[in-house]
Amino acid sequence: MNGVALERVLNFKYLGHIVTESLKDDEDMERERRALAVRCNMLARRFARCTPKVKITLFKAFCQSLYTCTLWVRYTQRAYNALKVQYNHAFRMLLGLPRYCSASGMFADAHIDGFAAIIRKRVASIMRRVRGSGNSILKVISDKPCCAIFAHWVHVHVHVPGVSSVRSRY
Repeated sequence: MNGVALERVLNFKYLGHIVTESLKDDEDMERERRALAVRCNMLARRFARCTPKVKITLFKAFCQSLYTCTLWVRYTQRAYNALKVQYNHAFRMLLGLPRYCSASGMFADAHIDGFAAIIRKRVASIMRRVRGSGNSILKVISDKPCCAIFAHWVHVHVHVPGVSSVRSRY
């Protein structure tokens, strides 16, 4: 560019999200999985003697953020499952629950959202904000149902994770 050679990279971090040359999201999901493990280990150590109610509040605040999850469009089922398992394991560990207790049961008992519900809520929130925006670039996404990211957002709401999906093509 203007006589200066540009360095080519396979991936880079932009605003906390890992963007890869192939535009796949597995690396960013792995980044989030590791960050979730670190946050939960810290909570489990520092707040081991707190009541379950306090631990649940901490889990909601520190482990349900899933930063940039609404940007995940092209990923493997393996990456998705690894993150979901880490999310479930984090909650079990924080509350001292048995390793093989039912994930849906433990979340229902605690009255908090499971992994798939968190993803759906984040996607619903960004869809609402994109559709309501006056930004001309965002209008391109919201006005064209064939747009890849919009199609994925809709898919998240009508798809049961673990069953044959659009993601498996990538």
